[in-house]
Amino acid sequence: MSRAFTKEDDSLEIPIIPPRAALPPGTPNYVTPQGLEQLRTELAELEAARTRAEANRDNDADRTRQLTLLNGQLQALNARIATAKVVDPHQQPANEVRFGATVHLRTRSGGKPGTERQFTIVGVDEASVPANKFAFIAPIARAVQGAQVGQTVTLRLGPKEEVVEVIGITYE
Repeated sequence: MSRAFTKEDDSLEIPIIPPRAALPPGTPNYVTPQGLEQLRTELAELEAARTRAEANRDNDADRTRQLTLLNGQLQALNARIATAKVVDPHQQPANEVRFGATVHLRTRSGGKPGTERQFTIVGVDEASVPANKFAFIAPIARAVQGAQVGQTVTLRLGPKEEVVEVIGITYE
């Protein structure tokens, strides 16, 4: 058999580029000013990593794989930045839950009555559950959007329903 048909190097596999957070088709890519700044910082970090990878001549196979991964990530990030629609939270109505709001809720029924929680509604790229930042497309964020202080909202938390009251809305 000719050597042209043999696989000599298994290390040249195509890297898997991790996808960015998904946006439903036709949904605008809303971001806060801080979210856009985070995207730009991430872009600068990826570009610096690509520059370092291009300068690394130790192993061409690893270098090629790393550059492929970085270029794919840069392409996805540039597309996300290009479609970003910045929403200034300070321009939102102060008495209504909208994009950029920090929402304070108190459980009325269905969970532990009296339990309070708060979260901020942000863009998909800046969402972070540990930081209590939920994407505007998340079910809990969608359930409270448009609500005003004193209004009750029903949340669907898995198989359970919980009735919560909006006790505060702030825009930082």
